[in-house]
Amino acid sequence: MLLFVAAFAFWACDNEGPQIPLGEFERGVLIINEGAFGANDGEVYHFTGGENVTADIFERVNNRPFAGLIQDLVERDGRTYLVANTGKVEVVDTGDFSSLGAVTDDLDITRSLVVYQDKLYISDWGPYDANFNSPESYIAVVENINGGAVAKKIAVSSRPEKMEIVGSRLLVANAQNMDVVNLEADTLASTVEIPGNPVKFLRIDGNLHLYARQSDKIFFHRINTNNFLIQSTIEIPLEGATSNLTLGRNGEAYVVTSTGWPDYDDAVAKISLSQGNVIDASIYRGSGFYGIGFQAGENRVFVADNNGFQGNGTVIVLDENGEEVKTIPAGRGPSGFVFK
Repeated sequence: MLLFVAAFAFWACDNEGPQIPLGEFERGVLIINEGAFGANDGEVYHFTGGENVTADIFERVNNRPFAGLIQDLVERDGRTYLVANTGKVEVVDTGDFSSLGAVTDDLDITRSLVVYQDKLYISDWGPYDANFNSPESYIAVVENINGGAVAKKIAVSSRPEKMEIVGSRLLVANAQNMDVVNLEADTLASTVEIPGNPVKFLRIDGNLHLYARQSDKIFFHRINTNNFLIQSTIEIPLEGATSNLTLGRNGEAYVVTSTGWPDYDDAVAKISLSQGNVIDASIYRGSGFYGIGFQAGENRVFVADNNGFQGNGTVIVLDENGEEVKTIPAGRGPSGFVFK
């Protein structure tokens, strides 16, 4: 009987399959450094705790500079997509950051990316017109998850940013509205008017929301995933809210606010989504706040400080009450984080 139990236990453990070790960059924190305009020196830093920071991991692994301004970093199925607003996407292996491919032609001002089946969908402002407007914005379709040529461009509303896939529909947050793209036909299906300026999609308590803002308030629009209309809205008065927001614990979120040019008096505001109010409009103050993230488990708020683009930036790590815990060196224009 004991022999049977032992044999069964061995079979059960063996049936779980081999444990694949994590790659070098599948732990810790990736720090996205946008880079400086004109220098095109965007890069990614890797922080693993303590004083352990590895700079310029794309160049270190691939023996060439990234050579662009990093707008977004998207991970999907073992691939990491580095989206440059200078008109390209680099595709690397998530574990070791080795190059797998790229999209380098027929893009303009790229903003973000999603993967659907075996295709890439890349939001792009398109070329500026004579007045620096973006009337020819589009979603570029690439029919290979490792990059390659742009197969099609889907015309959408002006200045598309973040996107979200719901079934066979692609929701696109534009400067002033939300587009719905039919992914079965790769065509624009409808446009939904949105109060405020849409920024990005969030999952809150399992429901899809669209974060939007205007000069004196912010909105969290719950999107009905059947008809893609606004189902309900959380509206919170908040002066000077930027696009930089991260969800925390217990129905709370953190938003970077700024007075803008010329003073750039910036702050981190703590808000309650469940109560629909501002808990503290300024748990931390400074200047040059360019991104924000929340490290679950450690319950730390990471604030990206661009230091006025005078040399490299800094990451400021706070506790949930805004007390500074430590700082981490970053590259030029740190703007976001990926927590592992």
